[in-house]
Amino acid sequence: MTDAAIQITDLCKTYAGGKVALDHVNLTVPRGQIMGLLGPNGAGKSTIINILAGLVNKTSGSARIWGFDIDANPRNARNSIGIVNQEILFDPFFTPLETLEIQAGYYGVPKAERRSIELLRAVHLEDKAHAYSRTLSGGMKRRLMVAKAMVHSPPILVLDEPTAGVDIELRQQLWSYVRRLNEGGVTIVLTTHYLEEAEELCDRIAIINHGKLITDKPTRELVNMAQEKVVEVTVDRDLATLPAHPQFEKIEKSGERSLKITYLKNRATAGEVLNLVQSEGFAIVDVSTHDPDLEDVFLTLTRAAA
Repeated sequence: MTDAAIQITDLCKTYAGGKVALDHVNLTVPRGQIMGLLGPNGAGKSTIINILAGLVNKTSGSARIWGFDIDANPRNARNSIGIVNQEILFDPFFTPLETLEIQAGYYGVPKAERRSIELLRAVHLEDKAHAYSRTLSGGMKRRLMVAKAMVHSPPILVLDEPTAGVDIELRQQLWSYVRRLNEGGVTIVLTTHYLEEAEELCDRIAIINHGKLITDKPTRELVNMAQEKVVEVTVDRDLATLPAHPQFEKIEKSGERSLKITYLKNRATAGEVLNLVQSEGFAIVDVSTHDPDLEDVFLTLTRAAA
């Protein structure tokens, strides 16, 4: 056994026609963490997930799930992971309860050990247990997909864009459930285009672009890579000309008396920037700052790799 929940080594996938989806990807998902797998559309995220799910054959390389090689021990590997795909996949004519019971049967879960009602309660669908699944809202269907992925109590849950099209309240309920699962020991792998969610939820983040892994770091360390910071300053009079200084990466007017100044954290501090503005003869009336976030880092890294 290994300490990694998922261990991917030199994973490659080339589709018919020569399209390279994955190019020697090496990735370790630590046990017990929430890990974000981010990247632009077409970067290769879903290909990784589909290989782990057994839906796509890799070209070369290896992958282990909870210590089980997906080629040598495919049954044990697949029993160790639950995957919530982007697409909503279940029979619309079954009820949520029937959907979970059938899925549990596929995994060989004995009837006495099934947790269908418990899972529906956890995703706030207990009152819909006997309704046709086709009558559920989009957000409810998403939550049913999460419950469906957990019927065999896997130690790893993969969520591929789980909040796409889900309103804010249902999104918060879903993340609350995901956090409870993680606190109970379940390792979570998350793909999302909502970068603020990834920054808030994930212990670690990997970014993939054009089939290559371009970074894999703890979330806070990754965010701290961003060097650009913005100070917005309101001064005491109208701006006929803009103050200029080599310390300013960029300066622009945001109002008749307002400036938006971009600088690099490794070259200046906010205090130094304000002193430079004052040295030009302006009195400062108000100040606000914008700290770099995951979106800033994401755009910097993916543009550099383009």
